[in-house]
Amino acid sequence: MLLVNGTSATTVSAQDRGLTLGDGLFTTLYLKNHKPVLWPYHVARLREGSARLKLPLPDFDLLYEQCCQLATDYDDEACGKIIITRGTGGRGYSPQGCDTPTIIVSAHPYPIHYHDWQLAGISLDIAEQRLGCQPMLAGLKTLNRLEQVLLKNELDERGIPEAIVLDWQDHVVEAVTANIFWRKGEQIFTPDLKLVGVCGVMRAFVIQQLNSWQYEVTSVSTRLPALLDADEVWITNALMGVVPVTGIKDVKYQDHRFVKRLQNALAALA
Repeated sequence: MLLVNGTSATTVSAQDRGLTLGDGLFTTLYLKNHKPVLWPYHVARLREGSARLKLPLPDFDLLYEQCCQLATDYDDEACGKIIITRGTGGRGYSPQGCDTPTIIVSAHPYPIHYHDWQLAGISLDIAEQRLGCQPMLAGLKTLNRLEQVLLKNELDERGIPEAIVLDWQDHVVEAVTANIFWRKGEQIFTPDLKLVGVCGVMRAFVIQQLNSWQYEVTSVSTRLPALLDADEVWITNALMGVVPVTGIKDVKYQDHRFVKRLQNALAALA
C-alpha cells in the first residue's frame, strides 16, 4: 500500500521533481510489531537532509502514524519507506515556486534473507566500479541512486550478494547497500563519509551504542589493506541490522564478539 500526501494512491505528477530531477531524499525503515524501529534516527536523518536540500520539514508525528498504519498489512515485521520530493515545478533546475513537497509512505515485505545473514554472516567481494566524489551530497540518501543501481547490477551479473565499494582514489567507502565497520584489537573504525557515501541510521545507532560502552569509533580515509588486517568486520543498514562479515576474498574473520553485543542491543531496542 502507498500513501501519497496522506492519500492512498499509486501515482505522482509527471512534473514531480523527484521524477524529473531526483530532487528529494528518502529513508528506509524496519517495521517491527507495526512500529518503525530507530524512529528518532530516521527523524534526525530527514531533518538533516531536508535542511541541506532546503526542503520544508514534514510532520514527523503524522509520518510515524502513517508508517504504523501501513505496517498493519503485515504480521510482525516489514520494510517501510518514506520519500520526500520537492514537488512539482517547471522544466528548469531552479526550485523557486516549488512550495509543496510530495511525501510518499509505503510498506513492503521484509527481505527475510537478512535473518540468515545475521546468524551465519556474509562473505564480501570488491566491487569493480568506483564511487565519485560528491561533497555537496555526501552522507545524504537522495533520490539519485544511479551509482547504487549500477553497483547492484554488477552484483547480479557477478552472482555475489554484497561487495565493498571503493572511491575514485581506492579508499574504502561502504558496501553496495550498507555501511561498514571494522575492529583491530580494541580500536573500531568506519570510513569517513565527508566526501562520498551514505550515513545510514544503523551506522548512527552503532556509533552511539559503542560510545555508550566507552569505545570510540574513528572515521578514517583508508584503503583495503587496513580492512583486510582487521580482527572483526561487520556491515549495517536499517533492514539487515548488524551483519558479521566472515571473509573478504581470501581473508577470513572468525571473531564476531562485537557483532553479537550489537545485535543483542538492537534486539532489546526493537
